[in-house]
Amino acid sequence: MFQSHETAKSLTWHAARKSIDGQMSHPADSPSWKLLDDKWPEFGNEPRNLRLALSSDGFNPHSSLSSRYSCWPVILVTYNLPPWLCMKRKFMMLTLLISGPKQPGNDIDVYLEPLIDDLKSLWVGIRGVYDAHNGEYFTLRAALMWTINDFPAYGNLSGCVVKGYKACPICGDDTPSHRLKNGHKICYIGHRKWLPIINHPYRRQRAAFNGKPEYGIPPEPLTGEEVLHMVENGDRVCWKKKSIFFDLEYWKYLPVRHALDVMHIEKNVCDSIIGTLLEIPGKNKDGIAARLDLLNMGVKTDLQPKYGERRTRLPPGPWNLSRAEKREVCNSFYGMKVPEGYSSNIKNLVSLQDSRLLGLKSHDCHTLMQQLLPVAIRSVLEKPARYAITRLCFFFNAICAKTVDVSKLDKLEEDVVVTLCLLEKYFSPSFFDIMVHLVVHLVREVRLCGPVYFRWMYPFERYMKVLKGYVQNRTRPEGCIAERYIAEEAVEFCTQHLSDVSTVGVPSSQKMGVSKPLSGCTVSVVDQDLLNQAHLYVLENTEEVLPYIEQHMIHIKTAYPKFRKRTKWLQDKHNSTFIQWLRFKVQSELEEDNHGVSENLRWLAAGPKHGSAII
Repeated sequence: MFQSHETAKSLTWHAARKSIDGQMSHPADSPSWKLLDDKWPEFGNEPRNLRLALSSDGFNPHSSLSSRYSCWPVILVTYNLPPWLCMKRKFMMLTLLISGPKQPGNDIDVYLEPLIDDLKSLWVGIRGVYDAHNGEYFTLRAALMWTINDFPAYGNLSGCVVKGYKACPICGDDTPSHRLKNGHKICYIGHRKWLPIINHPYRRQRAAFNGKPEYGIPPEPLTGEEVLHMVENGDRVCWKKKSIFFDLEYWKYLPVRHALDVMHIEKNVCDSIIGTLLEIPGKNKDGIAARLDLLNMGVKTDLQPKYGERRTRLPPGPWNLSRAEKREVCNSFYGMKVPEGYSSNIKNLVSLQDSRLLGLKSHDCHTLMQQLLPVAIRSVLEKPARYAITRLCFFFNAICAKTVDVSKLDKLEEDVVVTLCLLEKYFSPSFFDIMVHLVVHLVREVRLCGPVYFRWMYPFERYMKVLKGYVQNRTRPEGCIAERYIAEEAVEFCTQHLSDVSTVGVPSSQKMGVSKPLSGCTVSVVDQDLLNQAHLYVLENTEEVLPYIEQHMIHIKTAYPKFRKRTKWLQDKHNSTFIQWLRFKVQSELEEDNHGVSENLRWLAAGPKHGSAII
């Protein structure tokens, strides 16, 4: 990287910039960064020394979803670079590629040994590295700040247990867990420990929570030195092994060694909320087992099963929606219009017939939790449950900010604890899996490590999609990836010395600049079906046409009363007849004296020309 003049200059950006007191916009502003500077001044005094983060996760290199093949790339990123460069594909280093078909699991340390040896050498220093920006040779050193993984890989790399009674790596032995007898799983309730000890009303409430008052205090996170002492003494309750990262001299002193991935936490929490509200099979946290667990715990008597002579009835909970409310929520998502590039088309994820959301990806859940879900539920649910969910959405929106105001973190941490207590108060214990519990620790990591978007899996997931595209020979996927990666690095090195050549791995801006002069055009006749699809799309996304769409749906239901409950048939009939119906409707209104039809609506109803110009 230091052989390129521009890249070498960017690698000292963190030292040359002007930081704002009380705000964190880069890991260089975080206490973790400053700890390395303070504990090893000779390392911190050289701004060219690299601060690294490691990410590893498995992916299927084949396009066939039936294949269970899993290969694991190990990727390093450099935090010395400015925010607009450091997480880009160009500056991601594919250091290892662990071959499949099975994932390495807890044996991943065996594969990481060569990388750890290189990191040890980088910590000692490599002499004779040429800096093209300053035109001099220097001794390069590097330190690994933390790892970034989803939660199962978190356990593989750190050596900690990520399921069972001690599943929280931050709480350790003091993880607030409870086994649900009928649900046959562990729930993680007891977040009242994080409330103020003195005079908080939730600590004294019994029936709304677990039937007991709470007088405990929150567990203190274990330091690296404490963890190392435990694993060396054979503690196998919370720890499965001694992580190979402890071979690094500085690793035990880092306050955060393995970062929680906000992307997967947010997705799992969103899936739990959406699945419970819309009662999606496989994702619904409510059911007969969850209600029987309330009976066993002796809490929330109003939600416990009611036994009758013929059947058992489950009283509606604060999270339950009626069929009409489910349709209203789905219609809200179906009708949402967002700016281009903001998210995927939410309409394609909504099944109006089943009142469900299907096929939600990580970024879909991100946009739902950040902005869209509070809007969709604003007129449904009981107010307490709606308030708790909305508070949680606002928390994720605040914690994912690009610039963190340090003075607001204490208040944000207090708010999220109250939010989790509200969720405990109104939702059943089965809702609280380990992902919901990990939310309570996210503010701590922001305080120690800086903004979230430097520590989540989005850029690494995108990069693994690129690596998957390298595979051309299905029998040797790792070989394809390695050869294509080396070739791309060679091409990228050459492009640094050429002018007017786009850089590989740094996407161009989506903003439109000054356009080029128009060339000559050719006129072609557009297919009628394609023209109708484009015309219908424009009409359905025009605010002025929406009242006519409602009138047309009423017209169809009146004309075909036998099909009024068949949503798909009505939608297909609307799509095939709306353009012609609107044309006659607007024409009849224009014949009236005070028609009120705008010029824009008149042109839209008339439709486009069949000829188009190709430029």
